[in-house]
Amino acid sequence: MDTKTVFSLIYFACLAVNRTVVSGARSFSVDYKNDCFQKDGKPFQYVSGSIHYSRIPHYYWKDRLLKMYMAGLNAVQIYVPWNFHEEKRGVYNFSGDRDLENFLDLANQTGLLVILRPGPYICAEWEMGGLPAWLLQKPNIVLRSADTDYLEAVSTWMAVLLPKMRRWLYPNGGNIITVQVENEYGSYYTCDYNYMRHLRTLFQFFLGDNTVLFTTDGNTDREMTCGTLEGMYATIDFGTDVNISQAFSRQRRFEPRGPLVNSEFYTGWLDHWGDQHAQVDTQKVSRMLGEMLSMGASVNMYMFEGGTNFGYWNGADHDNRFRSVVTSYDYNAPLSEAGDPTEKLLAIRDTISKFRDIPVGPMPPATPKMAYGFVTLTMVGNLSSLLGTLSPQGPVRSQYPLSFEEMNQYYGFMLYRTKLPRDLPEDTPLISPLNGVHDRAYVSVCGVFQGLLERDTTLVMNVTGKQGDQVDVLVENMGRVNFGSKINDFKGLLSNLIIGKDVLTDWQIYPLDIDGAIASGWPQSGQRRSPLDPVRGASDGPVFYQGTLTTNGLAWDTFLRLNEWTKGQVWINGVNLGRYWPKRGPQQTLYVPGPLLSPTQPNNITVLELERAPPHTRVLFMDRPQLNSTSGKTSQTTDRQT
Repeated sequence: MDTKTVFSLIYFACLAVNRTVVSGARSFSVDYKNDCFQKDGKPFQYVSGSIHYSRIPHYYWKDRLLKMYMAGLNAVQIYVPWNFHEEKRGVYNFSGDRDLENFLDLANQTGLLVILRPGPYICAEWEMGGLPAWLLQKPNIVLRSADTDYLEAVSTWMAVLLPKMRRWLYPNGGNIITVQVENEYGSYYTCDYNYMRHLRTLFQFFLGDNTVLFTTDGNTDREMTCGTLEGMYATIDFGTDVNISQAFSRQRRFEPRGPLVNSEFYTGWLDHWGDQHAQVDTQKVSRMLGEMLSMGASVNMYMFEGGTNFGYWNGADHDNRFRSVVTSYDYNAPLSEAGDPTEKLLAIRDTISKFRDIPVGPMPPATPKMAYGFVTLTMVGNLSSLLGTLSPQGPVRSQYPLSFEEMNQYYGFMLYRTKLPRDLPEDTPLISPLNGVHDRAYVSVCGVFQGLLERDTTLVMNVTGKQGDQVDVLVENMGRVNFGSKINDFKGLLSNLIIGKDVLTDWQIYPLDIDGAIASGWPQSGQRRSPLDPVRGASDGPVFYQGTLTTNGLAWDTFLRLNEWTKGQVWINGVNLGRYWPKRGPQQTLYVPGPLLSPTQPNNITVLELERAPPHTRVLFMDRPQLNSTSGKTSQTTDRQT
């Protein structure tokens, strides 16, 4: 062997060794011997906070991440909502507010590690727990199980998502240190280990055998039993109403060695419409955080910033009845819905500083807010008179009602139209005998609003009219159930309506693309508007209103209050801000991010009021939120997990 060959062999051997050293320089693992995580060969404890990129406009991601870093966190925990990226089957969206890799990159630039929770189910008070509603086109599908149709859809999605995530794993030069499989699976009724095995295999195939996979479950034996599986590190979640030692003792029974981990330590709680705004005591949060950190536990605070359920993305619960989650996901978290530091954040930062070095420098300030004042809206028209714009493809005819899912419309509103089968000179009950209105139905006869039906609570209302009169039933999807056994939450009229003794048949069903019309510039773009009658005032029933806001050169965050309006939806410059319902509360204002506004051009406001607008038809832009309609306070209620 000549000298050149020998030196060549030595050179390539050195390259191989060097690659091993370099790749070995970045590692993350569970140290079962010393009961801790190991990062780059050294013991590691994370102090993390949950932030949902899907609830925060992308132009504010960097601001929120920097505030979390300056609070002393070394990691963030994020969900990946499947339905946010694949609203329609096979059509994937990873741009703008859905640019997950941009978010990961910003976190990496900020110095934050990432705990990734890609589902496929995430709960999170998010529509259908992150599962896409098109799964329900298979009406008998068993979600979160080894059901063949479900596994096929999950596998296809994961084959798109997980390869994108591989380069972001910490050993590969990225910042993802651990990856959760499913989410609190032990709280679901199926308890299907074959399903969890399938997911484990998928994740290992796409991410590699050395990736730290973990599970998270609630603080009960049943949940930990059904939610854990060999090969995935078992963690637990609990809030301030739990004995820490007892909770971690439960984790130890399922994971005898390795780090103590609370994957969801609740800093606040969610709100449903009709609740009081949830609040969790700051001192309890900071004290218990300190106790867990002193035990060497890794802790993720859920939430650190909640954000907003823009559009139709809010979820719902169904225990004794259907309860929809409000638009604000403020969560009484350390960073407010608008990303502003709170007293809770300062207390948490002080606690963290006792265990690790806090970045030097001031906390970034709150974003500036502006009270723009009142704007008077004018009426565009009754929804049922605008179907040429809102449903250009026209109706589908069916003898009996069809669901949203059967109509391939998954969110928002649909209009069902038929005729009265006979004269009804006196009040006659219109009944949903099988509780088939999912979730609210606004009923008009010949364009005159008669009342509403509501899931679980209002199954009967009275109507009058003549034979052949047009009956319009506008049905609102209030958000699909995101937790528990009832996540197969079909929407629309799911069973017949009966009027007197007659079953209503021969329906015309209009899918409504309200968001598409408004995003295209309607109603401001030349649409004929109906002037308000100064005597009669605003109309009852589903009616559109429009107006413009002038910001005079300052496009700052603001909060929209619809005082004395009843219930509906708001768009600004074509963007769906979410639902308002001040009459039921607790939320009274909608968050309007400043970058959504134009500093120089008129900003278009569109309101769909579903029941009744006030005579003054004014809305108010304020410089602060109002999230509680009463002065009362509620404490955290952990009757379910997140």
